[in-house]
Amino acid sequence: MISKSGQSAKLLRSCYDDVDLDQSDRPAFAVHLDFSDYEAEVPQHQHKEGQLILALHGAVTCRTENGIWIVPPDCGVWIPGGVPHSNQVTSNARLSYLFVQPGAATLPQECCTLSVSPMLREMILRLADVPVNYAPDGHVGRMVRVLLDELAQMPIQGLDLPASDHPKIAAITAALMAEPSNRRTLVDWAEHVAMSERSLKRLMVQETGLTFGRWRRQLHLVIALRELASGATVQRVSSDLGYESATAFIVMFKKALGTTPTRYFAG
Repeated sequence: MISKSGQSAKLLRSCYDDVDLDQSDRPAFAVHLDFSDYEAEVPQHQHKEGQLILALHGAVTCRTENGIWIVPPDCGVWIPGGVPHSNQVTSNARLSYLFVQPGAATLPQECCTLSVSPMLREMILRLADVPVNYAPDGHVGRMVRVLLDELAQMPIQGLDLPASDHPKIAAITAALMAEPSNRRTLVDWAEHVAMSERSLKRLMVQETGLTFGRWRRQLHLVIALRELASGATVQRVSSDLGYESATAFIVMFKKALGTTPTRYFAG
């Protein structure tokens, strides 16, 4: 497992206890974490290394100032170095973290969800099983160079929920994250946050880039991915999100991701 020196060490000590991220000079290294042994939430922290979070089982929700990401199957959430973030995981979560030194690879400068090919996934798992201080010119060092080249080629997936620190949008986000089945209309929310419907409509697009309807559907998708990955049934998730039937929920899911929930998680 891993540890950090300084203020972040206090926040991460429950999960990280053997490797000092700030002192590692390898271009990349990886670790496994089984959250059945730790707290379900890693509070906000940051580190100079970029971080790819890969879910082997269960789900993890990553939060930054500008968005909320779920780590779904065959994908990983990329967090550039220096970006404050927090992670919340399901109790059944098993994760692999890949840490990448600044400048070691040409990777996105903003948080995003990246596809993870089967080959890349296996290389990350292999790297997590070897000592952190591997020989840079040895077999593992050569594998890491290929791994980073492969990672830089991975396409970005639109599986995030745009967030905002604007008090009005933040209040709506918090309320709907806590009660996703809430079916208040834009008019209702405008009244709730003491704004006109027109002003809230404009503010939502300005702050998130999405209309309220598209933003709420994206929120439902993000929550659905988290709950389904943690073992919840389609029927339960559709009910928790306020859909009239499981069929209606499946239609939304398939429209967004191109397949049904069952097939998505079977892949």
